[in-house]
Amino acid sequence: MDDEKLSNSLTKKCPSVNGENGNAKEIVDKHANKEVELKAKMSLVNGVTVIVGSIIGSGIFVSPTGVLKYTGSVNMALIVWIISGLFSMVGAYCYSELGTMIKKSGADYAYIMTTFGPFAAFIRLWIECMIVRPCSQAIVALTFSVYVMKPFFPDCQPPEDSARMLAVCCILVLTFINCYSVKWATSVQDVFTYAKLLALFIIIAVGAYLLIQGNVQYFTFEDTKTEVTSLALSFYSGLFAYNGWNYLNFIIEELKDPVKNLPRAIAISLILVTIVYLFTNIAFYTILSPQEVLGSEAVAVTFASKSFGPFAFAIPIFVALSTFGAVNGILLTSSRLFYAGACEGQMPEILTMIQIQRLTPAPAVLAISFLSMAYLCVSDIFALINYVGFATWLSIGAAVLCLPWLRYTQPNLVRPIKVPMFFPVIYLLATVFVTVVPMYASPKETGYGMLMILTSIPVYFVLIAWKNKPKAFQQTMGALNQKLQKLLMVVRPKSSQ
Repeated sequence: MDDEKLSNSLTKKCPSVNGENGNAKEIVDKHANKEVELKAKMSLVNGVTVIVGSIIGSGIFVSPTGVLKYTGSVNMALIVWIISGLFSMVGAYCYSELGTMIKKSGADYAYIMTTFGPFAAFIRLWIECMIVRPCSQAIVALTFSVYVMKPFFPDCQPPEDSARMLAVCCILVLTFINCYSVKWATSVQDVFTYAKLLALFIIIAVGAYLLIQGNVQYFTFEDTKTEVTSLALSFYSGLFAYNGWNYLNFIIEELKDPVKNLPRAIAISLILVTIVYLFTNIAFYTILSPQEVLGSEAVAVTFASKSFGPFAFAIPIFVALSTFGAVNGILLTSSRLFYAGACEGQMPEILTMIQIQRLTPAPAVLAISFLSMAYLCVSDIFALINYVGFATWLSIGAAVLCLPWLRYTQPNLVRPIKVPMFFPVIYLLATVFVTVVPMYASPKETGYGMLMILTSIPVYFVLIAWKNKPKAFQQTMGALNQKLQKLLMVVRPKSSQ
């Protein structure tokens, strides 16, 4: 049964979709064409909000503990936060050349596809779809759970099983919202973005007041760890908080005048985020000792309980709203990546399909949700950060490698922005440091991360590179695809056919 027949059969059940009469396939085609034919209309301000909104999630509320754990002293932790911001700026600057040279949505997946071919691109796609996105979502959902439950367990850690169950509930609620209505999902994202910024500004304002009062006793280099491996692991937590600086590149086709606005948006956003992160950490340490930070899974709650008095409940609420919105953001944006991979024939076809009643990418949303809940089997947030950190920075390093490689192999490509070679070299050396060194300090987590990456190789050769599969296999997969289409009531938009 092809999509036209499937649409006709579904239309008998659903003759009208959202008040529109006609064949369900035609309705899906119409909405799909609107999406595909969107013209560049994002301004510089829109670009800045995309990057800032993507970066600021749960990281700033979780990572202070992880950074301090591996640096040992407050001052060294603050230096790691600054260097992490600068490191992200260098990577984003390199992406500005790649984004204006290879003007395709999909960011590093598109760059690696152009430079190194489909095999390397699939590995990047596999890392992002199977590790980075679902693992990041699991981290943020767990953070949401910890902050919601912490007021009920002020003197001890919330039960792990309860935290996992609440994280599952968070993911399921947002999965329903994203499958039910794109408008609902974007509204959730807008409201909860304001909540996270308000929470940070309140913390910074209180920290500034405490700093003026002379609370500087914890700002020392005492107990600084000098082991190279520990410092490398501290960058995993620091860089995790900056994750998302490359998200504007995923939708560069919709940005006005990208040659001018992409580097400007990157510069403004990352300078702003670095300053906010630095001041937020300074605020934490004006009243919290290193021991208190290390003993807390919810640093902002501990800070609020010591500085806000009877109003301490406000900060956990704001942080919970922030992390709830961050989970929604991952669900909302991941469908673009699944769609891009499926259009290249490197992801299951079902992931490009649209729910005919709600006109939402339900299969992609469900896929990322199920994977995220699988990662919730691990309740250690910092172990999850190590998993995602290793995979993320290894794959982004591969994307930055595209820049010097294309300079050598395709020197005649039009480069509206030409980054000095010094920047990609520095970034690649730093990437080697933050990916190779932790293998010795945290071999278990990096080993799991490497195994998850290596699983992409047999998948690629069996499901993608092998074209002449047995007829029985093709019939089975076709039947499975049709069953899923009927179950989810989805069809392909015209652009993916």
